[in-house]
This record gives sequence, structure tokens and C-alpha cells, in this order.
Amino acid sequence: MVWRKTKVFLEMIKIEHTLFALPFAFMGALLGSVVMFGHLPSWAKIGWILLAMVGARSAAMGLNRIIDKVFDAKNPRTAMRAIPAGLISSKEAIIFVIISFILLFWAAFQLNPLCVKLLPIAVFFLVFYSYTKRFTWACHIILGLTIGLAPLGGWVAVTGSFSLTAFVFYVAIVFWLAGFDVIYACQDVEFDRKEGLHSIPSRFGVAKGLKIARWFHIITAAGFISLFFLTELSWVYLIGVLVSYALLMYEHFIVKADDLSRVNTAFFTMNSVLSMAVFIFTLIDLVVNV
Repeated sequence: MVWRKTKVFLEMIKIEHTLFALPFAFMGALLGSVVMFGHLPSWAKIGWILLAMVGARSAAMGLNRIIDKVFDAKNPRTAMRAIPAGLISSKEAIIFVIISFILLFWAAFQLNPLCVKLLPIAVFFLVFYSYTKRFTWACHIILGLTIGLAPLGGWVAVTGSFSLTAFVFYVAIVFWLAGFDVIYACQDVEFDRKEGLHSIPSRFGVAKGLKIARWFHIITAAGFISLFFLTELSWVYLIGVLVSYALLMYEHFIVKADDLSRVNTAFFTMNSVLSMAVFIFTLIDLVVNV
């Protein structure tokens, strides 16, 4: 019974989605530590970053499911999610969110004072995002600004400061997330228009939405290459960047305005592989050269 309920909670928050941003959170920590101090971060720092990331991501997804439960129940694509399907009650989900926030706060207090001071901003974005689709098609960018806090948080966690390099990395991830969220939103254009919800595809159409997603990912590509010039990363990192470019191009190749059948492949598979590839090549680069 406990295991079954745990599986439902993990499915509710899409624990596999953590794989999208977690490698970039670790990458932010690695870059911050090497750029600022010339050495890799401690395992303790990495552990607390992991806990903070899991807490933040779980709280964000739990809140999203609670806030959107009425719309999820109406949408055939989401009607079988845990809350509308009756597998988890709203009360249980709220308790889960509270526990997730406690985990985030606990981890932040173990890192440094700046992480603690930035907690209100992080909490605001984690709560605010789920409401934005109700009034603006820029909700995808706000999602990017929210989840993009993971790599920025990784940097701040080990350095206790900001820098131009950290900001460039943050912007790259913001538009990477916004771009693939636009692609994912193409599935719900008719439902969103019917319910008065906002998104780039519902506002501008699927074809234009996919073009905007490409431009978002061009910004991401520019951000990744900029990191090469802002740091002492070598050709090893560039291989990871080239892999990410290939994956982004493939992602846009398989999703077309008149054929959205492979959206899930583009959304889940390609983006998980992309973040892992960039992180792994960055890690190899830093381990070899530090």
C-alpha cells in the first residue's frame, strides 16, 4: 500500500522531469567552484544541492497539480493525473508540498547565507508560475525563469555570489526550458482556447509557436557557446555543446505543425539526453583540466 501510494506521488510530480534540470544544477555548481576557486565542489555541497533541487522541483510540480486540478480534470490528456483521478486527495498533495518546501529550506540553510536570502524569490516563482497561463502567453518564459533557478542556484550554492558567467548560463537554460515547453503546449491548443488559457501556440498558432521555440533554442545555443569564451573550458566541453545542438535540431525536425505525434519524444527523451550530455562533457573537461 505504501509503495503503491509512493509510486502515485512520484508519478504526480513527474520525478523523471527532475532529470531535465538536475544535471544543469550540478553543472552550475561545478563551473562556479572551478571559475571562482579553482577546484571542484565538495561532495557535501553536491548532496545539499541535490536535496534542494528535489525539494524545489517536487514542491513546484505538486503545486501545479493542485492549482490546475480543475483544468486537468477537463482535459482528456490530463484527466488521469493523480488528483483528478482520485488517486491522491488535495489534502495529501498539500502536505506533500509542505514537506517538499521544508526539504528545500533545510538544504538552503546548509549551503550559505545568500541561498537563504534568495529563498523568498524562489518560492514566489515556484508558486506564481502555475497561475501565469491564466493571463499571459509568456507563461513559458516564466517557467524557464523558474526552473532556470536550478543552475543559478547551483552556482550560488558553492560561491555565495553571482557573476556574468552565471547569468549567461541562467539565460541559456531559461530559453531552453521555454522552448521545449512551447513545443509541449502545442498538444493543448484547442483545449487552452476553449478554457481561456494562454500559451504561445494558442495565441499565435502551432506553426508560429514552433518557430518561436526555435528562436528560443537559438538563444540557448548562443548561451552555451558563450560559456566557452567566458570560462577556461576546452574542446571537450565543445563536443558536448555540439551534441546539444544536434539534439535541439533533431527535436525541431521531428515535431511539425501538422504532426505532433512525436512531441513526447522531443519533450522527454531529447531534453533528458541533452542536459546529461552537456553536463557529462563539462564534468570530464573540468576533471581533466583542474
